[in-house]
Amino acid sequence: MSEEVMLCEDRGRVRILTMNRPEKLNALNTALTEALLAWLKNSDRDDAISVIVLTGAGRAFCAGADIGEFKDLTPDQAARVEHRAQLTMHSHLVFSQIRKPVIAAVRGAAMGGGAGLALASDMVVASETMKLGYPEIKHGILPAIVITNLVRQIGRKAAFELVTKGDPLSAARAYELGAVNKVVPDDRLMDEALALAEPLAASKPEALYAIKQLFHKVADLPLAAGLEEGRKANIAMRALRQ
Repeated sequence: MSEEVMLCEDRGRVRILTMNRPEKLNALNTALTEALLAWLKNSDRDDAISVIVLTGAGRAFCAGADIGEFKDLTPDQAARVEHRAQLTMHSHLVFSQIRKPVIAAVRGAAMGGGAGLALASDMVVASETMKLGYPEIKHGILPAIVITNLVRQIGRKAAFELVTKGDPLSAARAYELGAVNKVVPDDRLMDEALALAEPLAASKPEALYAIKQLFHKVADLPLAAGLEEGRKANIAMRALRQ
């Protein structure tokens, strides 16, 4: 795990992970994507940590994919293209697979894959400077992997408009659509993110992790199936209290 592209700081039971390519607006090259995925998994295994805060160094959260690598992702490089697609997919899927809540603290640009990382997080605290969007269509490409979670987060009509127009949402509009939990002044971003994280970290870990796992399990299930999962979780938690 590279400390050059990802910084880690622990504050009690809260771990702050900072994407650290500020000169590139924390654009996701292979190294940063691999480091992000590894650090999230590592943090999930660390018994000293209960909650993760993900942010970006400098004036942006994440500008999306690093287009500087696109020149190497050509049809004649099928293995490289497949590896990058798999890596991108897993870097967005991992948020719902790990037990520990992830809170994104987002300032400035959160574009394309960066918007995807924010929405994949369990909660989002947005700076008033945040701009969240999917500008891929303006470059003749599509938001292929991130579109699935986008539809789940803000609904079909708003999501379709966002990906076909390519214009970013302001923090206020993202809040209206339910894409973020809270909008705060830029200089209060980390304080407010930690104020959200610390009470969660003070919760009983088994209960906190069980809530997250159940939440992601039932989110897209039919009612009866979701209630059945809740029934099983209810029994399992009562057994733990004996």
